[in-house]
Amino acid sequence: MSASESPAASVPTRGWSVGSLLLNNQWVVLFIVTAVIAIVTGSMNSRFWSLENLSSLFQQITVLGLVATGATILIISGNFDISVDSYVGLAVCVMPMLMNAGWHPVAAVTVGILVCVTASTFNGAASVLFKAPSFIVTLATLGMFAGISLQLTDGVIQTAFGKFSSLIEASVGPIPLIFVITLLGYAAIYLLLSRTKLGRRVYAIGNNRDVAFRAGINVDRNRILFFAINGLLVGVAAWLLLARVGGGLPSTGTGLAMQAIGAVVIGGVPITGGSGSVLGTFFGVLLLGVIANALNILNVSPYTQEIAQGALILFAIAISAIRIKLGGRQ
Repeated sequence: MSASESPAASVPTRGWSVGSLLLNNQWVVLFIVTAVIAIVTGSMNSRFWSLENLSSLFQQITVLGLVATGATILIISGNFDISVDSYVGLAVCVMPMLMNAGWHPVAAVTVGILVCVTASTFNGAASVLFKAPSFIVTLATLGMFAGISLQLTDGVIQTAFGKFSSLIEASVGPIPLIFVITLLGYAAIYLLLSRTKLGRRVYAIGNNRDVAFRAGINVDRNRILFFAINGLLVGVAAWLLLARVGGGLPSTGTGLAMQAIGAVVIGGVPITGGSGSVLGTFFGVLLLGVIANALNILNVSPYTQEIAQGALILFAIAISAIRIKLGGRQ
């Protein structure tokens, strides 16, 4: 019996109740928590609601948002990629190196995105070829890609200042253009997961690989494809990160993988895979961003921010466990 077919779900209800909405949709809980934090912070410091701060908040969650979107596909399908940090660093070094060598920015960005697609696809292929858990494979490639970056750059920063200033300064109404790009990424993955055969395969493989194989799904080929899609999203995120910071080091992007996994878990995707949604991931990323922004506005120590993020992930895991026990969907 699936979570959505649990006894709690079969109890007759009259229309939509607040309890069932909260029980079956973790994103609603996250939305409420985020709204409460925003209201409290705004009441303590009105600068939180300023257009400048909100624009900064949206820009801050842009890169993490795209990386977490790719992580959503992987985790739902029962996979992980913890080497994201290292090939983001590789991409943000390669792109300015090519531009400084005379390449057109479009060509350089294309190569940077392809670097990420290739790296992530390699991770998926290695996991399939060696029949090893993707967590272990990507733990190994984490060092490989970082080493390649250091070999190429000698640890020297690669600058691209001013190359993408128009992108960073552009906006759609009050919303920064780079955040709109992230929203388009969310929309694309939402449609993929909810409206396509490939999306159904993501859930099927995450639920049970053996059953999916017996149902005629080419599990290995699809797993590699999931990693390739993840690489595409991470590649776009690397481009936007370079545009924001104006340069890159092999260490640029450190911590992104763990933050993305945290956001996905906060959004209600179980570590075991098989269920979840990108909508939950969006609100998980938003909650992390609002908390970080609120703590900055209130001049709280950055060390405390790390503690808060870890505690939040534990809290989200506890909420998910309670919801499953009560018969709610992930």
